[in-house]
Amino acid sequence: MNAVSPEKPMPFPPVSASRSFVAVWPWPIALGLLTTFGLLSALLGQHGVWLVLSWAALSIPLIVTVICLIRAWRRPSSKGGLS
Repeated sequence: MNAVSPEKPMPFPPVSASRSFVAVWPWPIALGLLTTFGLLSALLGQHGVWLVLSWAALSIPLIVTVICLIRAWRRPSSKGGLS
C-alpha cells in the first residue's frame, strides 16, 4: 500500500543478490584494504619508502571521502532543497 493509491501495493524492482553485492562493495573493500596497508606500513616501516607509502595509502581514502561528501552536498535532495 502507498499514500497515492492505498488499494494497490507499490511494486519493487527485483534485484539479484550477486548484482547488488557487486554494485555496492568493491570500493569500500578497496578503501579498507588501502587503509590497512597504510596503517601497517606506518607501523612496520618507519623510514624511507614505507613512510611515503603510508602517507599516500592513508591520504587516498580521506580524499575520496571528502570528494564524495562534497558531491553529496551539491546534489539536490529528492525531498526538495539540498541534501
